[in-house]
Formats: sequence, structure tokens, C-alpha cells
Amino acid sequence: MDEMRPSSGAAAHLGLASIFPPGLQAIYGECRRLYPDQANPLQVTAIVKYWLGGPDPLDYISMYRNLGCPGQDVPEHWHYVSLGLSDLYGDNRVHEFTGQEGPSGFGFELTFRLKREAGETAPPTWPAELMQGLARYVFQSENTFCSGDHISWHSPLDNSESRIQHMLLTEDPQMQPMQTPFGHISFLQIVGVCTEELQAAQQWNGQGILDLLRGVHIAGGPWLITDMRRGETIFDIDPHLQQERVDKGIETDGSNLSGVSAKCAWDDLSRPPEDEDDSRSICIGSQPRRLSDKDTEQIREALRKGLEINSKSVLPPISSQKHSHDRPQQSVGHFQTQQISRSRKDSLESESSAAIVPHELVRTRQLESVHLKFNQESGTLLPLCLRGRLLHGRHFTYKSINGDTAITFVSTGVEGAFATEEHPYAAHGPWLQILLTEEFVEQMLADVQDLSTREVSKLPKEYSWPDKKIKISVLPDTVFDSPLQ
Repeated sequence: MDEMRPSSGAAAHLGLASIFPPGLQAIYGECRRLYPDQANPLQVTAIVKYWLGGPDPLDYISMYRNLGCPGQDVPEHWHYVSLGLSDLYGDNRVHEFTGQEGPSGFGFELTFRLKREAGETAPPTWPAELMQGLARYVFQSENTFCSGDHISWHSPLDNSESRIQHMLLTEDPQMQPMQTPFGHISFLQIVGVCTEELQAAQQWNGQGILDLLRGVHIAGGPWLITDMRRGETIFDIDPHLQQERVDKGIETDGSNLSGVSAKCAWDDLSRPPEDEDDSRSICIGSQPRRLSDKDTEQIREALRKGLEINSKSVLPPISSQKHSHDRPQQSVGHFQTQQISRSRKDSLESESSAAIVPHELVRTRQLESVHLKFNQESGTLLPLCLRGRLLHGRHFTYKSINGDTAITFVSTGVEGAFATEEHPYAAHGPWLQILLTEEFVEQMLADVQDLSTREVSKLPKEYSWPDKKIKISVLPDTVFDSPLQ
């Protein structure tokens, strides 16, 4: 945050409230409800506001001293609250004002609870940088977060030697969802977790791991307070949690992770590369054929909806219809804060269980043979995709962070797919669907089981099923570094 500095929040809380933007007033009012004796909290503020060309989307991050709750064994901690992901002004300078009925801006603000160390008289400011980083991603991608989401960060959150290197998101235990003149807001709390806890959330679901963390005092407790000095995972503290809760949950429920942003690509091996009609778009090291803007938007819309976690496993039709206010709260994963699936303007809700009707402008192509390419992190989720999703009659999507490319695995129980048992590999432009029978899923799962570990192994790795005409390669990150656009 080159252009941010701690400052006083006094002006926001004194007699100048009448001249303050209504959205800002609303959030300050909720903070005053919790902290009536802290009318002048320390703030980190962007010197050059985002709407004036500054780099940091959050206008302010307020920092409060929370005394905890001794009766619930909640320790004293610092409480951080962002201001800027919601619409503070209502004049379209940052967010488009769409009325009071929908979300205000992105519909949420971020919070973070950090355990107060003995002797600390002021809150550390590094969480403000962390929150700005997440906000930059949201603003740049126009994708939002939901409770239960996970964020793979791969670095100690405070740049120390801590084991707390990833994040889960949940509802803040004290700050209530609220209505403002510019729409509704919820408060999503960042919860720092260890790598093993992140992996468990991916394999099972974020809400399940959050519940386990709440039950372990030193791992977060009922208010999920992050302790950067925590050296043990919940599975170190209670080894029975893995087998009795997580493994049983995966077996019973499957995984709630329906997709991730990833480094991935695919090749159609059915055609020679010189075929000028080849719309693979997805060949590492070659220039993809560009789709029209209209086609691209149709595919993106379908992907946003197709990652919906529903009671029925349905892939919806490609459609350009927009929905401005309905945003269901389901869990989708992130790699390096790269989320897929949630747009501030588009609903994720699957509205149709009917078979997909391909849009006339995007031709469905049946492929005879395919080659899938993933980086190591994406590859480690293949067993999850097979065991936690397809064996439970669901689907799983990898969305490339380098363009429109997407790979969706579907089981025979998923309605609305354009891949069929007769033609198990099918593509709409850069969106590839792979339909796998239960028998083949079991075979693949046995063959790729070594990918379950995230330990660094020698790359590239190749897995091939010649009778099924499919090959998977797990490649170094550097292979994907050049943009595929």
C-alpha cells in the first residue's frame, strides 16, 4: 500500500456526520454499536482514493480493540473492518447504484480478528494490506466472496515464519447484515488457517472446517480469532478430527468445492494443428483463436452459473440473460485469491434442469481425443474432483486464470451437460466438458492417487488412458506463464 497511512477516524464520528456519505455513515453506525467507547479508532486510509486513480480500493480500514468475551473464553483481540467494497457514496463514483433492493456495491465488507499480543498498545497494520490485496482482486475481477470460501495464499499472512498461510471466510460473529440507502451489506470475516486445514476445506467443505476451528480454543474458538503464533493445526491438536469428522464428511457429503481458478489448458488431439478451423484456443505456447465479445460473454455467463452448488447437480444453458440482484451464498474456491464464478452483476443460480440448448453462435464440437494440462496445485485437486464430486453425481470446473479457457468434469448424473456418454468430450469454444462414467472415475482415481500429496515432486507427470483417448499432464508453473490471449 504505497499510498496508505494510519490516520484518525475522528471526523467520521463527531458532529460532521451529516456531511458524510450515507453508506459510510451506515457502517460507522454498526461499528459504534459494538464500540461505543471507541469513537476515534485508528484507521488506515488511502491517501489517493481509488476513484481518483489511487491503487487501493478500500477508502478506509478501521481498527478496534475488542475485549473479547471471558464467559465464552474469547480472548482480547484487534478487530479490523473494511470500508469500500460496498457503496459508500451512492453517486456512481466507484460502484454503480442499482437501487436499495439489491446489494450495496459488491454487497459485503471484510473484517478480520487478530489475537492481541501481550504488551501491544496499537493494532498491527499488516492486516490492512492483506484486506487491500483481497479488495484489489474483487475490484479487478468483479467476483465476490461468500461465507465458506477458501483462499490459497501460500505465504504467511504477516510475512513472518507463521504456519498461518491461507484463509477461510465466514460471517462476522458480531457485525450484523444491514440495509443502507444504497443496498444491503453483510460482513465477511477473514480467518487465517494452516495448509492442512485449507486442504481439508478443499476436500470436504469450508463450513465444516470452520465449525471444527470454532471448537478448538487455540485454533480460533467461537469467534474464529486468528493467532499468527499458532504452531499446531487442529489435526495436530486432536488427531481424531481428520478421521472421525473430515474423512467421514467427505465420504458422506462429498466436496462442496465446485470449481477453482487455476493454471490449466487443453488440446484437441482429434485434429492436426494446421486445421484453421481448430478453435482449441487452449494450446500452450500457441496463439488462440479469439472468440467474439458476444460469444465470450455467453460462455462466461454459463460458467458463472454452471459452478452453482445446488441440491440438484445441473449445468445450465448458455444464456446472455443478466440478473442484477440475486446472489446465492455457496462455496467456491480460490487459487492465489483467483476466484471463479461470482459476478457482482450476474446470478449464479441454476434456473433450468432442462438439457442444454447450445447457442447458435457457439458450435458444440465433439472431440475424439483430448490432452488436459494442469500446474501442480491444480493437479493435486484431481483426486478431490473425482472422489468428492463425480462419485457423488456432481461436476467440477477448472477456470483458467489466463483467459476464457475452462475444463468441466461431469458425471453421468449431471443434467444439462453438452458432453454425453456417446460423445464424452465436447467443447463450446474454449469451454471443454469431460463426461466420466463411474467405472472410469474409479480407474482414474486409482491412477492419480499420488497427486493427493502437495509435496514437491518431479515434473512433468503424465497419466494416459489410451483406450479412452485421454491424457493428463501436470506441468511446472512456468509453462503457463505466457498469457493465452
